[in-house]
Amino acid sequence: MQVYIDGKFFPQSKANISVYDHGFLYGDGVFEGIRIYNDNIFMLDEHINRLYDSAKAIGLKVPLSKAEIKDAVKQAHKVNGLKSGYVRLIVTRGVGNLGIDPKKCPKPSIVIIVNKIALYPVALYKKGMEIITASTQRTPVSALNPQIKSMNYLNNILAKIEAVNAGANEALMLDSSGNVVECSGDNIFIYRNDTLITPTTSIGALDGITRGIVMKLAEQEGLSVKELIFSKYEVYTSDECFLTGTAAELIPVVKVDGREIGNGKPGKITGLLINKFRKFIELL
Repeated sequence: MQVYIDGKFFPQSKANISVYDHGFLYGDGVFEGIRIYNDNIFMLDEHINRLYDSAKAIGLKVPLSKAEIKDAVKQAHKVNGLKSGYVRLIVTRGVGNLGIDPKKCPKPSIVIIVNKIALYPVALYKKGMEIITASTQRTPVSALNPQIKSMNYLNNILAKIEAVNAGANEALMLDSSGNVVECSGDNIFIYRNDTLITPTTSIGALDGITRGIVMKLAEQEGLSVKELIFSKYEVYTSDECFLTGTAAELIPVVKVDGREIGNGKPGKITGLLINKFRKFIELL
């Protein structure tokens, strides 16, 4: 695969950045993960807008205009020729010194990777998966607002390690008050009391693009959709549960911390929304 770095393409084996890049040294940068479906880059405008918002929030000036960076993503897609796949768009603070002062990095860098992605085994989309609750708490909004998609993912990685060590595929993350926020890499939804519920962004849940699409599709089906603050109790006693994300798409959850959700099988509403989402993609 060919990787875009600051206006040039390099073979994957030679796609290198400086060890003095503050993205490498300190996780100082922002990114977006974008899907390619049917040879189309999915929700590109929305992802680009969020990238620029993230960059602005950390005082990072993207060295290309939105139109230019969109063209770069399209070029990377064309060069690699994938009809379905994944784009990782990264803007780092750039090369600096060993101090954390961002002013010592005169020129940000842009990296675009195009490749395949399979976040979870295919079988889990049919039979559902098991998740656990991590002891690692979600970083509070007051410390690092999750709407900033930064390159520092250690908080999420620590939760993922807990899931892997427990033999699970994902980890549910709570805030300091015990409220459900999201998983290590995905948003979470539950269906309970005839209502589709997802955590509010005010407590640290990412306002995910797939999350937003699913909420709109559910409303089109006449479902009641709410953003609420809730605990593990509401998850344990829900009728259905599923996760959403750019890489994950929609995946059912059938067991949380050893407790079966509903009847222990992917639910009717989950199946409906998975089918609606797939049709939405096909219409692109």
